Order: sequence, then C-alpha cells, then structure tokens
Amino acid sequence: SDLQKQEERGELLQPLVFVLLVLCSVLLYFKVSLMDPGFVKPEEEVKEGENKGQGVVIPQIPGDIKLRRCGYCLVKQPMRAKHCQLCQHCVRRYDHHCPWLENCVGERNHPLFIVYLSVQLVVLLWGGHVAWSGLYFEQSREWLQHNIFLLVSFLLIFIFSIVVLLLLVSHLYLISCNTTTWEFMSSHRISYLRHSQLENPFDQGIILNLWRFFC
Repeated sequence: SDLQKQEERGELLQPLVFVLLVLCSVLLYFKVSLMDPGFVKPEEEVKEGENKGQGVVIPQIPGDIKLRRCGYCLVKQPMRAKHCQLCQHCVRRYDHHCPWLENCVGERNHPLFIVYLSVQLVVLLWGGHVAWSGLYFEQSREWLQHNIFLLVSFLLIFIFSIVVLLLLVSHLYLISCNTTTWEFMSSHRISYLRHSQLENPFDQGIILNLWRFFC
C-alpha cells in the first residue's frame, strides 16, 4: 500500500519525530508549571548558624550579613531566595515568575525550564520551515487568498521563535555566570551582592557553573 511505501522510504519518520517533539514540549510545559520551584517551608527554615557556612563556599561575602526574615510568609530566607507575591511563597534561588507558566522559576524547575525552552525552539523552527516550504510567491489577489493562512502562520512562528531564542540565550548567559534574572536586575538592592567585594561572588567559571546547574 501507499502507507507501507512511504514508511519504507522514511517519509513517515519526520512527521512522527515532529509529533513526538510537540508532545514532549507539552509535557514539559505542564511539568515545569505544576512542580514545586523550590518553595521555602517553615519547617525547613535555615538556622542562623548555617549562614556562617556560606563563608566557606563564598568567602567574598561578609560574614556579618544575617539571613532575612520574610515580611510576608515570616520564614527565614536562605541566601538567593526571594518572596513571590503572586505565588505567595519564598522561592529558593529565585529567578523570575513566568506569566506563561503561571509559576515561579527557581532552584528545582530552572533546569527543566531551560530544556522546555530548547524543545520549544526546535518545534517552532521546524514548524516555521514547514510553513515556509509551503509558500510560493506571486503578486496577485488570488495568491494571497490561498496562502494567507500559511503566511500568517509563518509570521507568528517567526515572532515566537525570536522571543524564545532571546529568552533561551539570555538564560544560558546568566547560568554561565551563575546568577539569576532577579540578581542581575536587582543587584543594587540585594544585601549579599551590594556588600560583596566581587560583582558576582557566586561565579566559579563557565564550565563549573554549567556543570553544577545541569548536573
């Protein structure tokens, strides 16, 4: 049959891989949006003595900086944690609150968030290639009526691809520096960065930063 011939020629492999990528993207979306990003719970409060241990790992941060108690949920915040008023929780290694996910991106789901962006970018670029390959350009009203859907689809995919690409590149850059979006944007208001001798006391080199983040 025609279906068997297409399978023998490998013509069904590409659509199958594309569908699997889309499915993987959807599953990653729900996984990242529904999982705990690293909420600080009252029973897991960091003890005062643990703040001194930070000096062993990061000696450039003054030891007299005390852990701050959150004014909203009243838990003692670990270093690099921040309270999210939308989630109404303090989040460990807070990066940002993503309105698309309706969840914070923090210590636990940040790596999966990067994987999600990568898969989403592949799906968008592949879909853009399919939409572009279906277009043939003619200067006529009839051509526009028959190709308006493909043209609009390609433009939307192109815009979304640029947004996802810029977001992915910016996050990979921040990860390579071992900093977060919140720390990068608000370093002048964060006590442990404002009083540090270095601009970024967490930076341990690109390779080690990436290794510790993903592995």
